[in-house]
Amino acid sequence: MIHAAAPVRAKRVLPGFTLSLGTTLLYLTAIILIPVLALILKGAEIGPARFWAIVTAPRALAAFQVTITAAVIATAFNAVYGLLMAWVLVRYEFPGKRILDALMDIPFALPTAVAGLSLTALFSANGWIGQFLEPQGISIVYTIWGVALAMAFTSVPFVVRTVQPVLEDLDPAFEQAARTLGASEGAIFARVVFPQILPAWLAGCTIAFARSLGEFGAIVFIAGNLPMKTEIAALLAFIRLEEFDYQGASAIALVLLMFALILLVVSNRLQAWAMRFKGI
Repeated sequence: MIHAAAPVRAKRVLPGFTLSLGTTLLYLTAIILIPVLALILKGAEIGPARFWAIVTAPRALAAFQVTITAAVIATAFNAVYGLLMAWVLVRYEFPGKRILDALMDIPFALPTAVAGLSLTALFSANGWIGQFLEPQGISIVYTIWGVALAMAFTSVPFVVRTVQPVLEDLDPAFEQAARTLGASEGAIFARVVFPQILPAWLAGCTIAFARSLGEFGAIVFIAGNLPMKTEIAALLAFIRLEEFDYQGASAIALVLLMFALILLVVSNRLQAWAMRFKGI
């Protein structure tokens, strides 16, 4: 009589479930939940009338408008450029590819204040690039385009790094089959490749947009921080703190938090829709 071998349990790399879950929840509570809860409670102390008066003040509305508009511009640029860069890094071999791949992570490693100073030096009227743009009537520094440029610089890796691994894992057999059926390269990308990378691309764009909304250090130098023109919401919250207006700072920060939560929900919805679109 042959007895079936007992199933072999996979060895746990991490400690038991209870310890791992407890450590994770402790970290989540201390680093994320408690600060977020404190911000919500501080905002709740203001009262609906006072809260609405703060966030609908002309200067606050202008700051939100500048922040959202610049974030949309930066995300639209990164949606195209990030996808193109991920495609180049995955599909082509060329000298210096590893260096270019490493350069994509510089916005993560570089202090944002240093990035802002560098961009300001490059695009100012006498900068390496700005000296050619200014005679054409194109101003970057101290305009909303400078704000969008700083946002794009700091958020582009999110698109590249979310799309790149998905492209690397794609099965080339689908593209080869499409070619044998006579499909053009454009049709192959639109109907075979892009639907496969759509969830990752949407996630990367959403995260890049959220990162742009919260950017501060890279913007304060290149924007000029002109109220009603180039002042962003994060900077206005900081100014309110310096003025000891804690209610005003909390109200503005709470609005930014609500934007972030909405973006998380939208990101999850878009990814779920994309997965259903693929039939997974």
